[in-house]
Amino acid sequence: MRLRSKHSSTAPTAPEAPRYPPRTSGDFAPGGHGPVGGAAAGTASGAAVELRSVRRTYGRGDSTVHALRGIDLALARGSFTAVMGPSGSGKSTFLQCAAGLDKPTAGTVHLGGADITGLNENKLTQLRRSRIGFVFQSFNLLPSLTVQQNVMLPQRLAGARPDRRRAAELLAQVGLEGYGKRRPGQLSGGQQQRVAIARALITAPEVVFADEPTGALDTNTAREVLGLLRHAVDRLGATVVMVTHDPVAASFADRVLFLADGSLAGHLERPQPTEIADHMVALTTGTVARAA
Repeated sequence: MRLRSKHSSTAPTAPEAPRYPPRTSGDFAPGGHGPVGGAAAGTASGAAVELRSVRRTYGRGDSTVHALRGIDLALARGSFTAVMGPSGSGKSTFLQCAAGLDKPTAGTVHLGGADITGLNENKLTQLRRSRIGFVFQSFNLLPSLTVQQNVMLPQRLAGARPDRRRAAELLAQVGLEGYGKRRPGQLSGGQQQRVAIARALITAPEVVFADEPTGALDTNTAREVLGLLRHAVDRLGATVVMVTHDPVAASFADRVLFLADGSLAGHLERPQPTEIADHMVALTTGTVARAA
């Protein structure tokens, strides 16, 4: 799927909603952009997520696959980052390591200034439930639960009391006011992805990771969903990291990071879709310099 229009003229508008509640420790003010490359000496100021010399290999000997080859970067709070690259470039591994879904072979991952690399699986599970939000291409809603129950599910899993008012506010924010009692099967694909976005935001996570969130949507619906992610950053103070294959989807972000063969291969700041597409072509054909 390829979108065909720039978000500046088509992003949906929405009413003001409460910002994320303040945190008591390890917090940074929204806004501002941290470094996107280079070795990190200590936690970067304002970094929501930081990778230091992260490597990930699979297999041994001649069959070893180097999925990530020493990634150094810091992503600021309140920023929207898109991650792109050719097939096999390491995008999925990058997201999994950054989100605590996979452990690096070497290096460290920091969330809100705290090193999460050495956490055991129980603590990682707790972290993912309370401090990280996820939006997937396939929505991953539970069909037996209502829309409202799906949105509040992360709170239940984290052992917190479900906040119906917060769920209702988020559903209104994503254009689904009054849909709380419906089941996912009664919604369109775009509406289900809106529910998934509300669910990702319910715990006010430090980072929302989105894996091809528009891959299963038509052009117009995809544009609306991307507008909602943009809105979550600009109006709600969220931090979004999105893996995508589409240049127009990536153009909704503040910056686009490019991966190739497991290494950082450059970045663009607030680029147009044509710039992103040109960079991807150059990267795929080997005509652009790759800088880790």
